[in-house]
Amino acid sequence: MRQTPKIHVHPKETCLPDHTLNPPPLLIVISGPSGVGKDAIVNRMKERGLPVHFVVTATDRPKRPGEVHGVDYFFISTAEFEQMIEEDELLEWAVVYDDYKGIPKEQIRQAMASGKDIILRIDVQGSATIKEIVPDAVFIFLAASSMDELMDRLVARKTETGIDLERRKETAREEMEALSMFDYVVINRDNELDEAVEQIACIIQAEKARVEPRQISL
Repeated sequence: MRQTPKIHVHPKETCLPDHTLNPPPLLIVISGPSGVGKDAIVNRMKERGLPVHFVVTATDRPKRPGEVHGVDYFFISTAEFEQMIEEDELLEWAVVYDDYKGIPKEQIRQAMASGKDIILRIDVQGSATIKEIVPDAVFIFLAASSMDELMDRLVARKTETGIDLERRKETAREEMEALSMFDYVVINRDNELDEAVEQIACIIQAEKARVEPRQISL
């Protein structure tokens, strides 16, 4: 399989969808270390109304106040989740803090059947699993402009302190070593969220123009 070169994209114009092309849907994996801004990127893409399907993770944990079924997560029972595992209906799954979390294949199949590209936001470890299962997916690595900037963001989040924060920092450093596994790298600089989103939009548009389209099958 031909490898896609890693590039930094610096668009001068907005990358709008080209409806004259009709390539098959893409599965786009957006990943990167903790604190790099994956959630912020995905949320801004939703706000801009990009014509893609954003994957919703399934979990067996109880729904928290304010969460919406089918938006934040698909909330299902433990028995239902374990049945999905047994029937191989999860693209990737794991136990996170004693709760099941996974990506339903049917959700992706339905999106592909509608012709929509699929955005999957996942951690670096999960990306490695998806790489083995769906090697023709598009893998985009989000990075900060420097390691110091990334460490500052982890501290500013105030979600971890002490040993937990140090462990998170070390994990982030290790995750940066996984860059070679990805097709593209996008720098998410402080106060330049829209620029990073635009770069991702341009990557998607460039992938749509490939002479040999990626083929996704589940």
